[in-house]
Order: sequence, then C-alpha cells, then structure tokens
Amino acid sequence: MVKNGDISVGFISLGCAKNVADAEVMAGVLLDNGVALAAAPEVADVIIVNTCAFIDEAREETAAAILQACAHKRGGGCKCVVVTGCFAQRYNERLPAAFPEVDAFAGVDEIDNIAAIVRRVVAGESGVVEVSGRPKRLFRSPRPTLSFSGGPFSWLKIAEGCNRACAFCAIPAIRGRFRSHDVSSLVAEAATLIQAGSREINLISQDTVAFGRDRGESGALEVLLRELDNLDGDFWIRVLYLYPSMISDSLLETIAGSRHICRYFDVPLQHSHEAVLRAMCRADTIEAVATLPQRIRATVPDAVLRTTFLVGFPGERAPHFAHLLHYLEEAQFDHVGVFAYSAEEGTAAFEMRGVPSERVARERQWRLVEAQKEVVRKIRQSLKGSDHKALLIKPLPPRQGETIWEARLERQAADVDGITRVAAVPAGKRSGDWLNVTITGGYGYNLRAVATDRDIMGRQRFTGGDT
Repeated sequence: MVKNGDISVGFISLGCAKNVADAEVMAGVLLDNGVALAAAPEVADVIIVNTCAFIDEAREETAAAILQACAHKRGGGCKCVVVTGCFAQRYNERLPAAFPEVDAFAGVDEIDNIAAIVRRVVAGESGVVEVSGRPKRLFRSPRPTLSFSGGPFSWLKIAEGCNRACAFCAIPAIRGRFRSHDVSSLVAEAATLIQAGSREINLISQDTVAFGRDRGESGALEVLLRELDNLDGDFWIRVLYLYPSMISDSLLETIAGSRHICRYFDVPLQHSHEAVLRAMCRADTIEAVATLPQRIRATVPDAVLRTTFLVGFPGERAPHFAHLLHYLEEAQFDHVGVFAYSAEEGTAAFEMRGVPSERVARERQWRLVEAQKEVVRKIRQSLKGSDHKALLIKPLPPRQGETIWEARLERQAADVDGITRVAAVPAGKRSGDWLNVTITGGYGYNLRAVATDRDIMGRQRFTGGDT
C-alpha cells in the first residue's frame, strides 16, 4: 500500500481502455488529495468499481462486480463501495434502489471530485449520488506516469464523447458530445510517458479520427500524429477507433511516412451490407466500407487491419448476413471482433422491429468467428519465418526450464489481438526492451517466436537498437 494519507482506495475497472484511462486520472486525483492507493481492492478501505454499460454482457459483468464488492464490505473487508463510470452515469436514478449497499455513485463528469466523494462516505455519509446531466468536461491526469496498463505501454485519451448517431449505440447519451484535448498538452504528456519508460502510446477516444473537429480544425489528427512522430526515442504510437468514412488520404500518407506510428488500422465497420448500414444510421460509411481494405493497403502495403462486426441487428436477413460473410472472407482482416446485437434503451434501434432471434444472432456470430479463424490461420502461416521487432511485456512462467516472454508485435494491440510468446530471450532483458524475433508458429491470434540476432533494423522506422 502507498503510504499517503489515512484512507486507501482500490480500483476494479471494467470495460474498455478508455475506462482504464479514467481510472488512472482518478487515482492521480486521489493521491494528490492525500488518499492512498491499495495494492489490491481486497485490502482497500474503499473499493471503487469503475463501470461499463455498453451492452448486456457489460452490464451483467458490472452488476456482478458491484455485488461482489458489497459482499466484501458486508463481511468487513472494506468500509465503503463507490460506483463510477458509464453504469453510474446512465442509470443513476435507478441504482440506489437496486444496490442499496453502495455508498456513492459518481458520473463521468465527477472524476476530479472523487477524493471528496471518498472522504464523504468514509466519514459516514451514504446514498451519495453525484451525477450531472449530459457530460461536458475533459480531464487530464495530474500524474500522467501513473499507469494501470500492467506493462510498458500507456493509454492516451485524446478526446471524449461522440457526435455520431449510430442507431445501436448509447455512448453519445452516456458520454456527451465530442470534445477533444489540444495538441500541445497531448504531445507534452506523451513526451513525459516516453521519458518515464512507456514504449507504446495508444491514442484512444470514442471517435479518434474526429479529433479537433469540435474546434473546426480539419486535419488535426494528422497534425497531432506528426508532432508525436517528431518526439525522440524508440516507441510506437498506435491509433485506435477510426471511423471508416473519415479516413482521409492525408491520414493514410501521414501514417505511411512516419517513423513511430504503427501501420495498424482499427476501424469498426459493423456491417458490409448497404441496407443494414442504412438501418444502423451509418449510411455515410457505405462507400468507405466497400473499398477501405483495398484503399488502406494501396497506400500502406504492410498495413494490419482490425475491425468489429455487429450481427443480429434489426432487419438483418439471411442475404444480408451472407453478404457480410463473403465480405469478411474477401477482405482478409488481420483481427476481427464479432458482437451479437444488444437492444439499448434510448437508442434509435430500441424500437425497431424485425430483430432476429437470439439463437439466429448467436449462430451468425459463431459462423463469422469460424470463417475468421480460417483467415487468421492463413495469415499466421504466411508470417512463419518472418522477422519482426517485438516489445517485451513480461516473463511468463517457465516451461521445461525455459523462460518464455510475453511480447507484442506492431501488428498486435494490447488486450484484444493476442500476444507473441518469445523463446530464447537473452538474459538480462527487461520489460520495455526491444528484441528482434522470428515467427515460428502460433495458434489463434497468438504467435510464437524465437529471439534472433539477425539485423532487421533496416525495416524499422524509428532508429536505435535494442534498449
């Protein structure tokens, strides 16, 4: 436990990386206000459950985590439970009755008020609900090097909220309208993170490619990327959450000509069929979806493509799904996530008719996943024998006396794309070191590799050898 103050707090952060970034900001606020961070939530005075409310499965996970924390409190394991994040923001009027043992609920605009809320409940106050209307604020961490990533990489939230009107999505109602940070503060924070040892900066937001447009700044993401690319050091910049119709030629050229930016495109397409995209209120993406994989690869030949698809949307019929299945097989995406539709109250799709049964939606989800497995198998086979630069994350438990390291390649984003297990790592290597590796095989999205002394620096876009 950090020896700072008379109260300790432990975090349970659920959902996406954007939630982790929020938890890091709250942790910094707590420390700056004399509240300690516990080594684990199980030994904390106060447990903060930072929640997700995006789909049914996320809400179920959130409810289970809250109930578990309350049971821990009931058994004397902690003094208080505080619930923050999207779940608290979205359902603040219902939650006090649904979870009476929770001491406080705080919305997404109350991040910098978290220390005061913690002190109130520790002092004996209960039933605290601090949730504003539609969120409007932006936050930067007072301690940017405080990381919950679990490795030599960082999440850099460049914006908050979303102005899109996708029929299935409640995020704009939960997080508010899109608002972005300024370039200078982001570049300064990235420089601090790199100096502190972060080797991969992941740019995240609900709509990353819209960066700066809330201020009328066209091309602001390219400006930010060029500024980040000019920083000194050996590091990757990974750009996540790109809306398909907003990917300009200028953005592609900026990434293709960079030293540090991963040639990795995370573009949630959701579907391929025109009728379904129109029903999803994503008609502006129809043309982009049809041509995007080829267009990206034409400008960035070694690009890695990740996307997500949503099946079982209202009105999706068998021919629509067949179109999507064929599209997936033709496009040959490197990484794909597949979700079954979840009806979200307050969204345009909630009242739509023609919803496929859960059985049909799950079957379509399974078929898409199975088809992608074959794509991944072929890609994995093509990678065998190829050389790459790997970022060492952490040593894994030894196998037959040999230490294996978890590592990540440029083609793998944290938490979602699998890992690379590296053998024959030289003694003395540490987390955050770079290593040349040769792919030897793998399974699913995970790869196996062996350290190599072959010089592959000519293929790297930033300078410098192994750290």
